[in-house]
Amino acid sequence: MIITTTKDLVELVARARQTDAVALDTEFVWERTYFPQLGLIQIALSDQDCALIDPLAIEDLSPLGELLADRSVVKILHDAPQDLAILYQATETAAQNVFDTRLAAGFASLSSTLSLGNLIQELLDINLPKTETRTNWLQRPLDEKQVEYALDDVRYLRAIRILLLSRIIGPKIKSWLQEELNLLNNPSNYLDGNGERYRKIRGAASLSRQSLAILRDLVQWREDEAIKQNKPRGHIVKDPTLIALAKTKPVTAEDLTTKGEMSPKAQKKYSDKIIAVIENVLNSDDSTYPAPQRMTRLSDRDQKTLDKLQGLIELKSKLLGIDPALVGNTSELKALAKILCHSNVGDLQQLRQTIGWRKNFLEEFFRNCR
Repeated sequence: MIITTTKDLVELVARARQTDAVALDTEFVWERTYFPQLGLIQIALSDQDCALIDPLAIEDLSPLGELLADRSVVKILHDAPQDLAILYQATETAAQNVFDTRLAAGFASLSSTLSLGNLIQELLDINLPKTETRTNWLQRPLDEKQVEYALDDVRYLRAIRILLLSRIIGPKIKSWLQEELNLLNNPSNYLDGNGERYRKIRGAASLSRQSLAILRDLVQWREDEAIKQNKPRGHIVKDPTLIALAKTKPVTAEDLTTKGEMSPKAQKKYSDKIIAVIENVLNSDDSTYPAPQRMTRLSDRDQKTLDKLQGLIELKSKLLGIDPALVGNTSELKALAKILCHSNVGDLQQLRQTIGWRKNFLEEFFRNCR
């Protein structure tokens, strides 16, 4: 069933709000625009009661927003953050009571990075076809293969949720999962914040504080420009060009031309704005410059602490049926080991391993480090 009218959408949402849980997914195109272009919304009230919502035909998706906001209905998604961001953009509503099957798999003796297809194969022994991965979901009409492919993305999610919950060892681990799931109620945890994006650009770690400040402000300028024009960031100025500009610090149009950091078209369109951003940083007090984030270097003592930490995580994760990656990534664990070795208690507040379920998980390690 394809929902193409507000009336049918209202009726579908009314039925959905009578259930305990619904499965959701989205299909979109994201190639030539800043914002993803939503092409389809899939919903399943059961494995047989599935529907496609056509956002190209329905201008007002607020009824769907009412379902998203209804805390009495669990919203089941796989790898939820991106879909939640797209649904938030489409409905201006933050989904509540979300169950992410990819995340839950990590608390159920499985990898927390499994694709939906692999998870369905693992738990239900069903192979999903991958025939429509290159489909343009903005084209109409959709053919039968496209419809079935889209519905398969939600058809099994309710069953997957039940199976995952049955595999989790005890109420404590379920409470840890719920703590993680609760973060998805707040859109700030999945909407694309730009504050630290500049630090993730390749080459940023090698920049001086002044160059890093230039990069930070150029990234923010590019973000604003991309949103205004609804174009991908790279269509404004590419990342390597921003790094080069931060290093060379051109302050005239001639500098931009002679140093060859930008295409003639980009120079003509953006040179004045870029130079203004750079000059503003150069004229600012260096106290406003961000501190560089250098790679964490470990002493022999730090490395021994890290080895013990990773060993504990591996052993305890295996016993509890948790994917070790959920406890922390390598850079986080390196920082934790270094902080503990040097007794920088104040710095611990920056790490998520010192709050919530992760603190509970690591309490034995923290106790032995004192």
